[in-house]
Amino acid sequence: MRIVGGQPIWQGRGVAVALKIPWLETASPRRRWLVGVSGGADSVALLHLLVRGGLRNLVVCHLDHRLRGRASTEDGRFVRKLAAALGLPLAIRRVEVARLAEARRESMETAARWARHEFFAECARTHHCRRVILAHHADDQAETVLWNLLRGSHGLKGMRVEQRIVTTAGTTLELSRPLLGLRHHELRAWLTENRLRWREDGTNDEAVAVRNRLRHEALPLLSEIAERDAPAMLARAAAADAEMQDILAWALDQAQVLDPQGRLHLPAMRQLPLPLQRAAMLRFLKAQGVVEVDRALIGRAMGLLDAAGPPAVTLPGGARLRRREARVFVDG
Repeated sequence: MRIVGGQPIWQGRGVAVALKIPWLETASPRRRWLVGVSGGADSVALLHLLVRGGLRNLVVCHLDHRLRGRASTEDGRFVRKLAAALGLPLAIRRVEVARLAEARRESMETAARWARHEFFAECARTHHCRRVILAHHADDQAETVLWNLLRGSHGLKGMRVEQRIVTTAGTTLELSRPLLGLRHHELRAWLTENRLRWREDGTNDEAVAVRNRLRHEALPLLSEIAERDAPAMLARAAAADAEMQDILAWALDQAQVLDPQGRLHLPAMRQLPLPLQRAAMLRFLKAQGVVEVDRALIGRAMGLLDAAGPPAVTLPGGARLRRREARVFVDG
């Protein structure tokens, strides 16, 4: 591995192949970063690429979801050894995600995402760093876009290279996804060529979970029907939509629909065209850390703009969106 023009280069079959990661060109090696590492190929490749790209002030963060029995424990041991070999500090935590999903009455995927965000928030407070690097890649992006479209979410809702989220603990995290431009097979090939080990998650090959079925059944079928690489097309569509979202964000900033306490100001909301009202509601819910925001939830939340309508809407996780004195806010 060598760095040419800010890009990691690896040698394969006598030909230099570049894994283009523009994010590395602007990432400061002096800053501290939290890195999510599951032990799988994607996150292991991410960690090695970051280190070889000049980032050394890293904290390896591993969350054991306790979904795979002994294999989950072995994942933790692998990540612990990997962090030690690279001379990096490790933060590790176990969460019974299945029990969490049952207690919160949420899907396994939603509960797992909530647990990860809370874990990263804990790491952020412990290590005084809110910056989290994640290993999502182009194939993950395609699955995300397709699933969000199927479940009726507002817009394409692809992942962003840079994103801010507010956890339920009130911690703001700055997420970075430098691998969104790369494919899963490219990362595995890079690991193989460099003789780097990773942990295989056997459940990824089981067409049971929604994302697994999208990966192994829906996306290959779409590629066959369209005679095109469906994941690449969906990832490209998400990138185009991200540009439109930047324009929309600018329009919402100009609208100034929040009061000094961060609540939605209904008189200001009612001055906006309906599409901007819906976009403002979506942005507000996301900023409050509400997960599973789809068009149905937005529709119910929009009912709060009607003074004669219900004064509250139940949100995923049990909190409530309330209207009081011409303001809308999250309670609980």
